[in-house]
Amino acid sequence: MKRFAILLLLVFASGLILSSCGSGSQPATEEKSVASALPADIQAMMPKGEQIYKTKCVVCHQTTGLGVENVFPPLASSDYLLADKARAVAQTLNGSKIEMTVNGKKYTQEMTPQVETKEDAVAVINYVLNNFGNNGGFVTLDEVKSVEVKSRAVAPVK
Repeated sequence: MKRFAILLLLVFASGLILSSCGSGSQPATEEKSVASALPADIQAMMPKGEQIYKTKCVVCHQTTGLGVENVFPPLASSDYLLADKARAVAQTLNGSKIEMTVNGKKYTQEMTPQVETKEDAVAVINYVLNNFGNNGGFVTLDEVKSVEVKSRAVAPVK
């Protein structure tokens, strides 16, 4: 009887684990349909934005864009991100040491600069704006021409 109870508990726990896998990501077809509604020049930068995200951003913001609660803010459905796209580009370029409130939660973890050029920052922000369940539109280089690029050393995107 004791073995049966243990086996039943293991089966139940395995079911819970398996049912939770992948619950934070969006189906690829849904993400593609959002991106396909974008202007051609924005669509063309999506592969580069995805590469930058997977190389630089995924460690903190995770593959789902949900971040790490109370440490790294979510990018998925982020009111902070969607409120000011130029600020998102500036923070990606220059990092950020400010406290921010994202979806009602405060985050104080410093973000280091992630890219060296506005082009790379715009590409990755456009990728984020149109993935992880976001339908955030896009930002153009012209919209961020006033963003200052502060000098610093950043590891190159591979």
